[in-house]
Amino acid sequence: MPKHIRASALTALTVAALAAGTVLTAPAAGAAPAAAPKFLSASQLPPHPTSAWTAGPVTEGFPEGLGTCVSTEGVPSYDYRHREFRTDLDTNAVQLTVVADTAALAKALAKHYDDLIRTCADRIEKNDPDVEAEGRDYGTLPVEEGAHVRGLHTETSWGATDISLMSVGRDGRTVTVVGWGQMGDFDDAPVAAFKKTTTTAVNKLY
Repeated sequence: MPKHIRASALTALTVAALAAGTVLTAPAAGAAPAAAPKFLSASQLPPHPTSAWTAGPVTEGFPEGLGTCVSTEGVPSYDYRHREFRTDLDTNAVQLTVVADTAALAKALAKHYDDLIRTCADRIEKNDPDVEAEGRDYGTLPVEEGAHVRGLHTETSWGATDISLMSVGRDGRTVTVVGWGQMGDFDDAPVAAFKKTTTTAVNKLY
C-alpha cells in the first residue's frame, strides 16, 4: 500500500510475492455467473481529519495499489475489479473484489491473500536491506464468512516511513481485499475506523 518504497523494492517484493503464493485449483468450467459485488463509497472509508475522500470509478483488473503485498500469481485467472480512493493529502485506499467459482475456492483464495499480507514484512526485509518493516495482526471480524485485519509499517534508510492497513474478507464465493495507507507509523493508523470500513465492505458486497 505505501507508495514510498522505491521501485527496486517493489520489483523485489513482486517476485517474493509470487514465490510465496500457493497455486490454487483452477476455476471449474461452466460455473454459474454471480451478481457483481458492490463497492465501498468514499464516505465509508476511515475519516481523514483534514481532507475528504474521493472515489474513483469501479475498474476492471488488479489494482497496482495492492502490489506490494498481494499479487495475482499462484491463483487462477479470475475477473478482478477494483476501486481506488484518495484524499488531497498523502493518503490513499483501494478495494479489490474477486468472485470465485465455489465457496471452497473463495475460502482458499482469502487464506492465500491473508497469508501474503501476514508474511509481507518479512519479504520486504529479505528483499531490500534498505527497508525495515513490521507487521501487526489486528484480529478477525465476525462478518459474513469472516474478515482479518492486519497492519504494515515500513521505514527506508533514507527516512521515508509509511503505515498501511489491509484486510481480507469473504461472503460466500466473493473475496474482497481492502487497503489503506499514508505516511506515518502505527500511532497514525485508524484501526477501529478501518475495522468498521472492512465490516461495511464485506456486508455491502451483496
